[in-house]
Amino acid sequence: MKNPRGVYEKDRGSGVWWIRYADTTGRIRREKAGTKSTALVLYRKRKTESLEGKKLPEKLRARVVRFSELAADALVYTKANNLGHQVDGYRIAALVEEFGARPAEIPIEDLREWFADQKWEAGTYNRYRTVLSLLYRLGMEHKKVNSNPARLLKPQKENDGRVRFLNQYAPDEEVRLRELVAAKYASHMPELDIALNSGMRRSEQYLRSDWNCVDLLRRDLYIPKSKNGASRHIPLNAEALAAFQELYHRTSGEVPIFVSTRGGERLLGPRHWFEDAVRDAKIKNFTWHDLRHTFASRLVMTGVDLRTVAELMGHKRIQMTMRYAHLAPAHKLAAVEKLSSYNSLNSYSSATESGADKSPAIPAILGTAAGKASDTRTDTGEKAGLLVASEKLQ
Repeated sequence: MKNPRGVYEKDRGSGVWWIRYADTTGRIRREKAGTKSTALVLYRKRKTESLEGKKLPEKLRARVVRFSELAADALVYTKANNLGHQVDGYRIAALVEEFGARPAEIPIEDLREWFADQKWEAGTYNRYRTVLSLLYRLGMEHKKVNSNPARLLKPQKENDGRVRFLNQYAPDEEVRLRELVAAKYASHMPELDIALNSGMRRSEQYLRSDWNCVDLLRRDLYIPKSKNGASRHIPLNAEALAAFQELYHRTSGEVPIFVSTRGGERLLGPRHWFEDAVRDAKIKNFTWHDLRHTFASRLVMTGVDLRTVAELMGHKRIQMTMRYAHLAPAHKLAAVEKLSSYNSLNSYSSATESGADKSPAIPAILGTAAGKASDTRTDTGEKAGLLVASEKLQ
């Protein structure tokens, strides 16, 4: 059968077929159809539409949106809305390197294959998945893509139980670290003291706080925006207060709290000295974030209740604080010890029924309403309680 005049293979042998026809205005149009059978069906459809007087859009094919365009939109968004946009930028750059030149509608099979080839920990995998999902979510808002394939990538289960704190594996870890910092990085010692005695996240300490947040008179540190978006107050114990006072004398309270001793510019983090100090002090598997773990662990080990620890840490959910619960076995021991009262009472009841002994005293069973403390605390009382908790670190 001879092909209709308007159906042709543009490059002979390519297997890609095109159609050529005149629309209702007499304008000659060309469309790429694909296979020959598809081209025949499309040609007949366009001829019918032309005879019926249907007006075709100026552009029959939508503009091809590249993955790199989605990435560019995401970079603009993260810079405007995310304090951690630098890290997001690194992840977006890695995605662009792999997928940048491709059309944005990437098959989920290709995404799964690339993610599977990366030698990532579960946390890193999930962060890249989150960034990829952001790209496509913004693309959908801008009507550049129709779906978000990142949602089909199954998140990996992270181990939230890792808790590393100073002196965990050797009793002199903190001593070695302090001696090394004092010898090589003495000007950064206040940063170390503040981290150990406030439990701030790195971004909170270096990027989200300034002298307007520090009340030296009332010994209060205000965090305007935590990781979860909420604000909180951290009472300053003696060591943290002394560290802030030393920094205040250096800066006169007129510049950011943590500044370079050379140029006076704001420090963005401790990486340029802390990682070398940890390595030279021969402390293994320890990061800056582990100073925050040290803060929480020591509070728990000195008997501070988990709810207070959660307030000081800025945890939105108590489940985040429960990772430190094993460091305070006393409350678990107190719980199982209550079985002794039950067992004693049960033994007494059995003995009474058998008539063997009717004289033993019944153990006192505590836990009446009179023993329940009121949950209502004034702001002053609450801050006092938090300060007492932080003072236990000394």
